[in-house]
Amino acid sequence: MVLNALRHLRADRQARAGLAHLTADRPRRPADGELLLESVGLTKSYAGADGELPVLSGIDLQIRAGEVVALLGKSGSGKSTLLRCLAGLVPASSGRVAYRGSPLTGANPGTAMVFQTFALLPWLTVQQNVELGLEAKGVPAAERTDAARQAIDLIGLDGFESAYPKELSGGMRQRVGFARALVVEPDVLMMDEPFSALDVLTAENLRGELMELWESGQFPTRAIVLVTHNIEEAVLMADRIVVLGARPYGTIREVFEVGLERPRDRNSPAFEDLIDRVYRTMTGRQKEGRVPGRHEALELEKRTPANTPLPPASVDGLSGLAEMVLDRGGRCDLADLADELGLEVDDLLPQVDALDLLGFTTLSGDDLLLTDTGTAFAGADVQESKKIFAEAVQHAPLVTLITKSLRNNSGGTRRAGFFRDLLAHHFTDEQVTRQLETATDWGRYAELYSYDAEPQEYHLDENDDTRLAVTAAGQG
Repeated sequence: MVLNALRHLRADRQARAGLAHLTADRPRRPADGELLLESVGLTKSYAGADGELPVLSGIDLQIRAGEVVALLGKSGSGKSTLLRCLAGLVPASSGRVAYRGSPLTGANPGTAMVFQTFALLPWLTVQQNVELGLEAKGVPAAERTDAARQAIDLIGLDGFESAYPKELSGGMRQRVGFARALVVEPDVLMMDEPFSALDVLTAENLRGELMELWESGQFPTRAIVLVTHNIEEAVLMADRIVVLGARPYGTIREVFEVGLERPRDRNSPAFEDLIDRVYRTMTGRQKEGRVPGRHEALELEKRTPANTPLPPASVDGLSGLAEMVLDRGGRCDLADLADELGLEVDDLLPQVDALDLLGFTTLSGDDLLLTDTGTAFAGADVQESKKIFAEAVQHAPLVTLITKSLRNNSGGTRRAGFFRDLLAHHFTDEQVTRQLETATDWGRYAELYSYDAEPQEYHLDENDDTRLAVTAAGQG
């Protein structure tokens, strides 16, 4: 494994060393502030069983030549939906999206997308995958072959033209995704959490290479829009950070002009100060009138799987964080805890969101505090913690939906596809998978239901009357 890692590092260095040669003859990117893409009063809603479910509301946003814009927000803030609306892949419910002043009526001709899960066709080679966009545009075979090879060289994939995706590492597969997007030379490159499926070192290396290309002024695109939930990634890469907030729908909470020279120094006071300001805004403590974690009954009644998605946190992960806070007297500074663990604060946010959703913690300033219920949960033995968790999980709409559906079915079973179809109206395929994985983990721990992977079926757990009583109470 070490040898393989060294080989990848050597290849990465060679790719970086070749960038100047590969792009030497290209003209510099115009950074004239020209308005390329704009949304005005953009809203997006999906039809649900209880009427329209809003995802975005009143989004006014401009993307100009020469800038990197990060759309930052927690799960459920609508950042991926906004990106797809700007790309013309999802129509707006109201308001408008315009490219170079012309309203979009379909796919945006000036954008190209890089996806989180690479989205490569496994039966095509690297060369063929990169050529796809050009082929769809009707570019002649010889011309698209030449253009694809240039893009492959630019992104550091020279020598891999005939390889298939299964032969590549995650980082190399994502390079193919970048090459495929860049080969069409879009005005705006759109990236939907492109580094989140990669290991930390690979993601760091690929981010660095991408920004080196961008800073060279020879990148074949005039602007970048990046969707991320990672605060440090946004501060490292973006010129402007747009923070989206949810509850009950996505709005622009605040916009930050970064104003830091590249390459950016993570240890500088200005960098750390900006991360702290963005974090405070992203967690909503300065904007919301209540303390996160203390949910009013009316708000609970309005929660749905669409407007309150489950944070991607396992029971082990959120339990571990709760126990750490308990060990520190029931209160701890999140930044200090992250430093102790050798993590970034961003790495703890899914667990913090999960504890907040379940009512186990509140936030006060920069401190995470256990509630009385959270203290009991963190200090309980396994059986008692299951009971406490089963009561708290009523706050999680998707878990409640699965449980209610199982109870309403005479056989006490439902295929996973049933829930996948319901969620598909509001989330991408990757998001649906993450939502169901989290709901499965939480429901199993609470002993509300089980899941059989072979037939992909959920089964109601009827072995414990207490659990059924709790579930029934949650339905009321």
